[in-house]
Amino acid sequence: MAHQILLWCGWFPYYNPPPPKINSSNINGYFDTPYTLPKLDMIAIPDFAAGAMENYGLVTYRETALLYDDQHSAAANKQRVAVVVAHELAHQWFGNLVTMEWWTHLWLNEGFATWVSYLAVDGLFPEWKIWAQFLNESTEGLKLDGLAESHPIEVEINHAREIDEIFDAISYRKGASVIRMLQSYLGAESFQKSLASYIKRHACSNAKTEDLWAALEEGSGEPVNKLMTSWTKQQGYPVVSVKVNNQKLEFDQSQFLSSGAQGEGHWIIPITLCFGSYDVRKNFLLETKSETRDVKELLGSEITKDKSANSWIKLNVDQAGFYRVKYDELLAAKLRSAVEKRLLSPSDRFGILDDSYALCMARKESLTSLINLMGAYREEDDYTVVSNLLTVSHKVQRIAADAVPDLLDYFKLFFFKVFQYSAERLGWDAKPGESHDDALLRGEILTSLAEFGHDLTLDEASKRFQAFLADRNTPLLPPDIRRAVYVAVMKRATKSNRSGYESLLKVYRETDLSQEKTRILGSLAYSSDPDLILEVLNFMLSSEVRSQDAVFGLAVNREGRDVAWAWLKENWAQIVKTYGSGFLITRFVSSVVSPFASLEKAKEVEEFFASHPMPAIARTLKQSLERVNINANWVQSAQNEKSLADAVKELAYRNY
Repeated sequence: MAHQILLWCGWFPYYNPPPPKINSSNINGYFDTPYTLPKLDMIAIPDFAAGAMENYGLVTYRETALLYDDQHSAAANKQRVAVVVAHELAHQWFGNLVTMEWWTHLWLNEGFATWVSYLAVDGLFPEWKIWAQFLNESTEGLKLDGLAESHPIEVEINHAREIDEIFDAISYRKGASVIRMLQSYLGAESFQKSLASYIKRHACSNAKTEDLWAALEEGSGEPVNKLMTSWTKQQGYPVVSVKVNNQKLEFDQSQFLSSGAQGEGHWIIPITLCFGSYDVRKNFLLETKSETRDVKELLGSEITKDKSANSWIKLNVDQAGFYRVKYDELLAAKLRSAVEKRLLSPSDRFGILDDSYALCMARKESLTSLINLMGAYREEDDYTVVSNLLTVSHKVQRIAADAVPDLLDYFKLFFFKVFQYSAERLGWDAKPGESHDDALLRGEILTSLAEFGHDLTLDEASKRFQAFLADRNTPLLPPDIRRAVYVAVMKRATKSNRSGYESLLKVYRETDLSQEKTRILGSLAYSSDPDLILEVLNFMLSSEVRSQDAVFGLAVNREGRDVAWAWLKENWAQIVKTYGSGFLITRFVSSVVSPFASLEKAKEVEEFFASHPMPAIARTLKQSLERVNINANWVQSAQNEKSLADAVKELAYRNY
């Protein structure tokens, strides 16, 4: 059956349709079940709080999630449109054709739509290497699920006001990640056939998680329900500790908590392991708390004692599993060397850094150890890995600023050296025929250099911004680097030296493009002047900013934390009046509260909301306060590291 797909929008002078080939027929084949309606309309709505909504036959979107054009949209915008459209089309099967039995099973909608969106986009745009970027989804799920105030994938819902808060990284990102883990364990073909059977069996009806497990068990012959129950009904996830002792590998699992506390969870974990090469690989289930395996018996007779002593070992190959890994010092050193020599896949290089960062936050590894590992990535060029390196650098910089402010300049100098290889390779201007990943990375690395106050970057950005003000079509400021330049402009803007800020507001007021407006809003709070930050925050609540877009201006830097908190308290009544009936109000709380790093501030926040109770933000508030406590303990731990000063100074001045 042919299906008519129509796109609707208001006047949009630079319109291109979503990336070609993103349509329901791509998903029809995978599920072996056709789209059931005769038409599908997609409409871009200017005032729309959610990213998109999968109404059966009429999908609604924010303008930024559906509209783009090659001249004015960045590569990141095009990718977002593709992923969001694929996500909403996936909902026509997971959510509309087969609907969750109750909110407890929300993940059957959102987890699967997230996973299918990557599956579809990868099939259509393989050059984007989108599955590598899926690791960012997993990381966000791991971050939230590392909190004591997280919740299981299958979460009990007893009141309507609780629903908005579970549209979060657990239902979407952890949900998608355990699907990916299960597909990896069962095999792609078996998983697809079982999923198609599940869709056919429950079409035009309701389903619960156990129905999915039953279909997958029937199709694969594996005990899926036994394997997966601990992943969906239990909060959290494991960290697997591994060490070598007398030709034996010792594995131990425990619940990972970002606070460093001891959790009580227990999982059946699909372990994947490579030994010195991706040709030497072993898969097994870790079902007990602890297990010891003989290296030769586990990996085969070709493993000699000499090879065993000198080879790296990598668990969770290509980060297919939703767990973290902690290596003993010897194994960690070998992996650091393997990263430096580029012996590992990009996904594994990503995972080693991400796990080390999380363990450092939980005070299971030192900050000294983490920055030494970061030094091994100085010639990294993979987009997803460098993007994560930038993220980790920003988090470390914030902790260092609170813990050891006298060392902050050394940290920045070290980060500049780590970023230098990619920054010089990419430059400011696009190369003919360059990859999608390079276009993404150029914008991100220049933005990071601007955020860190790199003088040469700020100078060049200023020149390009002036050229842009003189000619809005100048080739010196294409969309991919525009946010970096806007951030750089705001880094030098103050209450008294406000020409850059005023110029950005002028661009904001003149443009009709939603993507350009949100790009500017997301850059305005990067000033280091508290007075100007307050002015920016007040602007976010003005009639000039659509209510759904105000949250883009809340990403204040360290200098603006106290200003933003005072502003939130003063304007809380207005914020509740405007946002109290929707999910966006949780963004105000998490964005303003989570960056703090003192127990005193946590107490102050708790006292304020105790006198201003609001059930709809209860879970978000608890999570935000937990993050403040985690930051505070991490700061204290860093202050007690005696080797940190020498380590960061050596890294800052090392000749690479």
